[in-house]
Amino acid sequence: MTQERNVSVLIDEAKIAARNSEIAQEIAKTNPKGLLVVAILKGSFMFAADLMRALHHAGLMPQVEFMHLSSYRDATVSSGQVVILKDVESDVRDRDVLLIDDILESGRTIAFAKDLLAARGARVMTCCLLEKPGKRAVSIAADHVGFVIPDKFVVGYGMDVAHSYRQLPFIGVVE
Repeated sequence: MTQERNVSVLIDEAKIAARNSEIAQEIAKTNPKGLLVVAILKGSFMFAADLMRALHHAGLMPQVEFMHLSSYRDATVSSGQVVILKDVESDVRDRDVLLIDDILESGRTIAFAKDLLAARGARVMTCCLLEKPGKRAVSIAADHVGFVIPDKFVVGYGMDVAHSYRQLPFIGVVE
């Protein structure tokens, strides 16, 4: 059980919803064919679900798959090593894949997933809800970014600390 912590709102529900709609419109303009959304679990699940609905409203009909990758485990700092806990089940060869992650920080997780899917023959577009630009350990930039944030540990909207706070409908900072 995690000790109670104070969480202040960094990005509220309305801003998240508006940005999801904008990102969906940006993606729709790329005219993807047979779009497969691959959400990196666990942190991106809320973002991926809301973005998929926004993609539907933008006229797209994406399918969805999940990868469960981890470099954090129960820590608040990346271990630096990405581990595959669950892989996609679909053949991604010759498909347009939208790879979704919650936060682009070191870049290791999304770079690992992007390289893996590309090696399997996918055309990969990346999308991250959040970006912390000063923390990059590998050279990667997301094709679509929801919000650029300061170097603070964030929770909510699917993101956690030791499996807590994922349910929050906003992005918050643990005080």
